[in-house]
Amino acid sequence: MSSAAAGTPELGPRTVPPTVETVLGFVNTRADGSGRRELFEDGDAFAAWLAERDEFGGDTVVTDADAAVARELRDALVTVLLAHSGDEETLGEPLQRAERHLRRVGSLYPLATVVTAGGVELASPQAGVPRVFGTLLAAVTTFAQSSDWGRIKACRNPPCHFGFFDRTRNGAGLYCSTGCGSQVSMRKHRQRQRQGSGTPAEA
Repeated sequence: MSSAAAGTPELGPRTVPPTVETVLGFVNTRADGSGRRELFEDGDAFAAWLAERDEFGGDTVVTDADAAVARELRDALVTVLLAHSGDEETLGEPLQRAERHLRRVGSLYPLATVVTAGGVELASPQAGVPRVFGTLLAAVTTFAQSSDWGRIKACRNPPCHFGFFDRTRNGAGLYCSTGCGSQVSMRKHRQRQRQGSGTPAEA
């Protein structure tokens, strides 16, 4: 069985919860070298992105420093999602650094418990940019309490690392698409060919 086939098994009936859409919307804002551009490049770019996202409160005044904080938070989350995909380069110190950063962020943007007759939810009691980051953390925390937390993953095909919700029946998805799975499979095939022929690997 090819790597692509192993990484993209049959999809199950799972649907993507709103909390997952919030998390994926945030992490899938990075440039990847394949056409996707950086959406948190500076304050103006970050503000434009927020203006289109009602779950974060819409229009928000932000600075370049805020955009830098957003990039750091996003990259830490991507590292965690890569760990969910079993990415070997992420495990160890990179993951530990990301988890330490997320703990610091959690202390800076605390959440409030909102209790109603209809249920209980976490929400940010802050305003402005702190509310944006708090809303993201609330979505992460809410979904992480479910048994499906490990199904939010980042594609193992570098430099894609696109976040996705693994809807495969056995939770074995490794790539965001069959295209990425095929690219990884082809790279491994070519590497085996070079090793078998004694040809040096390409730079």
